[in-house]
Amino acid sequence: MTKIDIISGFLGAGKTTFIKKLLEEAIAGEQVVLIENEFGEIGIDGGFLKNSGIEIREMNSGCICCSLVGDFGKSLEEVLVKYKPERVIIEPSGVGKLSDVMKAVRDVAANLDVVLNSAVTIVDAAKCKMYMKNFGEFFNNQIENAGTIVLSRTDVADAKKVQMDVELIREHNQKATIVTTPCSQLSGAQLLELIEKPDTMEEELLKEVEHAHHHHDHGEECGCDHDPHEHHHDHEEECGCDHDHHDHHHGHEEECGCGHDHHDHHHDHGEECGCGCHDHDHHHHHADEVFTSWGMETIIPCDKEGLTEILEDLAYDNKYGDVLRAKGMLPSGKPGEWLYFDLVPEEYEIREGEPDYTGRVCVIGANLKEDELNKAFGRS
Repeated sequence: MTKIDIISGFLGAGKTTFIKKLLEEAIAGEQVVLIENEFGEIGIDGGFLKNSGIEIREMNSGCICCSLVGDFGKSLEEVLVKYKPERVIIEPSGVGKLSDVMKAVRDVAANLDVVLNSAVTIVDAAKCKMYMKNFGEFFNNQIENAGTIVLSRTDVADAKKVQMDVELIREHNQKATIVTTPCSQLSGAQLLELIEKPDTMEEELLKEVEHAHHHHDHGEECGCDHDPHEHHHDHEEECGCDHDHHDHHHGHEEECGCGHDHHDHHHDHGEECGCGCHDHDHHHHHADEVFTSWGMETIIPCDKEGLTEILEDLAYDNKYGDVLRAKGMLPSGKPGEWLYFDLVPEEYEIREGEPDYTGRVCVIGANLKEDELNKAFGRS
């Protein structure tokens, strides 16, 4: 099986720099073929990449997006049969349509043992808005079809401009992983992982909450290694961990006359509490049906003092709604320093870590106040 990665990007976006980092730091041990398609007579980058020992197939007679789609497929088949590489990296013309290149790869995959592993688009942070306006048909196609979008030159661009770029990109692609941290601060291995394994932080947190929702009411044990105080044990029954499980910050307790607190968003799966109330039966619901999630991507720095203040409110107050879980990583404002945080009700942790591909925050809960969360983390 040969993996095929397409690294697209408008002219001058930084595709070659990105590819070079992958080749040197992430896939140096693999048998790789790099296919370039330059728009014009000469493949300017071919010489420098040949020095890395990678076989290059240059096709300089035209643009993949138009007359060369058929020829490109034939050439790709030749490369696969001749070299039998573990991985093929395709660097299309900067003015090509990513969807056309992807179609050509899928056509080849119908006959040979290959898989379209990833489609990456490199975007110059300083020119995103301008290119989107002036070259929308081609530029937006590259964004809309990418699984990973890497913003280049974010180390020299204004942070607010980069944040605006992210929001513009999200209008065209809701699901792609967007990398805003300068690539020089990320390892090739990190970049390869981003390409091959899309970010799933929100899904992971929802699974955690669903796990708690279904297995930890009434103090049931699950045999896992989670801290018991991460989960909500209704009616203050013991789970054997000696922690206090009072839901102090869920202030919408409804009285039904039985003397128990009924926290309406994570009640006991329809088990009777002696009061005859059955309207809180969530037994057949998934977490994403019962709870809501809020998330954002941001490169706006947040120092430890400011983050601590936000997390205090998230953990102990209902200022932002009924928060069950929160997680994130943000640049601190100091060069190369990032702050990672993890939060459950009445408990949180902040630690320093390596730069991540972009600043991210995810909050899971009920009745979340999104406007307040946006303000807290600098979106508005």
